[in-house]
Amino acid sequence: MKQTTESLHIRFLEQAVRLAAASAERGGGPFGALVVRAGEIIGRGSNRVTANRDPTAHAEILAIRDACRQLGDYRLTGAVLYASCLPCPMCYAAICWSRIERVYYAAGAEQAAAAGFDDLEVARELRRQPHLRKVACRQLASQLADWPFEIWRSQPDRLEY
Repeated sequence: MKQTTESLHIRFLEQAVRLAAASAERGGGPFGALVVRAGEIIGRGSNRVTANRDPTAHAEILAIRDACRQLGDYRLTGAVLYASCLPCPMCYAAICWSRIERVYYAAGAEQAAAAGFDDLEVARELRRQPHLRKVACRQLASQLADWPFEIWRSQPDRLEY
């Protein structure tokens, strides 16, 4: 029997949820993610924030890193990410930078907040002016600010993001 597109999405999404459950059982964060391209899993990740002592070791980030290593490329054009929960703002930015084309997720931000993971607060912070954020950001005038960009633009063999 041929699987429908929807049932394939559910199958991959449930694998991501299983990764999240396994992570939680090991004492890690309850998050899992898969990167899939052309029906094949090319990247896996489960939350390793506490295990790695790394606040960026979210499941989605680790799945993206795994997929990039597998492909030898930093662009995941044509790929889909399946996540056990709506990606946080950091992970969403990484998804955008990697050129993943679509995300399917199981739990919403409200479910994560109810478990103590309030990504909604980070999202609210990002909507504020930089100098009004909890961790205030202040731009300082520097004559060198454009220098790295000028060097980058002048490189004829640069790889575009």
